[in-house]
Amino acid sequence: MDAIDDYDRAILDALQQEGRIANAELARRLNLSPPAIHARLRRLEEAGLIQRYAALLDREKLGFDLLCFINISLQRHTREHVDVFRDRIRQLPNVLECHHVTGEYDYLLKIVVRNRKELEHLLMEELTPIPGVAHIHTSLVLNEIKAATALPLDS
Repeated sequence: MDAIDDYDRAILDALQQEGRIANAELARRLNLSPPAIHARLRRLEEAGLIQRYAALLDREKLGFDLLCFINISLQRHTREHVDVFRDRIRQLPNVLECHHVTGEYDYLLKIVVRNRKELEHLLMEELTPIPGVAHIHTSLVLNEIKAATALPLDS
């Protein structure tokens, strides 16, 4: 896909703020026709700039009281150990994000659990038994200062 223009940027920004905005409203705001908006949206989706549409849920209202970050080191970095680790992590619904990182640890996980018992289960029954896991360091979030999902498109 060629570089995005100001209209594309405005469409992406509007969708990040209001994912359910109607095409007609978006067209009105940008002074474009609804078919033009539809064509641009389709092009942005096909190019992979828009990966999917999702609702952002309030985790605490849904009973997920603990948000944690877990750092994990692997004993060995063989393809087999890495593949097994990644496959197991992908299967855990409480893992919201998993990042392969540089530094003291190999992976950083963002997880949610309902309480300490669920955290203990996740650590002892799900993560620790994964072949090759050497160290696990868990940090509990006391207060979310900022939790954004929108990318800064105008910077």
